[in-house]
This record gives sequence, C-alpha cells and structure tokens, in this order.
Amino acid sequence: MDVINQREAVPFTTADGSTIRELLAHRNSSIRQQSLAEARLAPGQATTPHHHAVTEEIYYILSGSAAMTLGRETRPVGPGDAIAIPPGMRHTIRNTGSDELVFLCTCAPAYEHTDTFLES
Repeated sequence: MDVINQREAVPFTTADGSTIRELLAHRNSSIRQQSLAEARLAPGQATTPHHHAVTEEIYYILSGSAAMTLGRETRPVGPGDAIAIPPGMRHTIRNTGSDELVFLCTCAPAYEHTDTFLES
C-alpha cells in the first residue's frame, strides 16, 4: 500500500516556476497513469504561462485566492474551485491574495518537465 504524507514529500520547482510536492506518481508509488501534487504560490506570485502537449490537468484550490487564466479567459478562483485544463491550452495562475495559495494538481499522464512548454 502506497501512502505518502504531504510533510514527507520533498518539494521541487516545476518548469513553470511553482513549488510542488509530488504526493503520488510513478516516481514514488505504484501509480502509473497520473500524478497528484500539492502546489503553493506566495502572494503576488504566478506560474509562467505554459501549456502541456499531452497532459490534461485539474487544479483544485484548497486555500487562498487567485486569478486563473485559461486561454484568453481569466476569472477569480478560491477554495473549493476545481479547474479543468485540457492538453494544449495555455494557462497560468496568479496568487491575488495576501496569504499563500495552496492547490492540488492532478495530471494524466503524470507530470513531466518535458511536456511543459513555456509561453510569454
């Protein structure tokens, strides 16, 4: 049985500039087709706009407030919001609050730096 506690997951910086803790993925568990990570952004910080050629993502906001941009649309998001991010869709998230933004990110297939394409 694979049980990974968030406190034991080693944080790393993704290609888009966010700090994540990969909770479950092929690198640390028997999971092979997806990944689950906790991401954090400091107040005022944003991910670099990017897209994934193959990977679809879901962001689920746990705490904080943000502006989510998907394609040309931007809208406010907060705790309890789930955001669908299809493959190929340019996206970024900016912490608009005064507290750290914390959200879960699921990726299918699992997150890989090589499938992250930075945009301006």
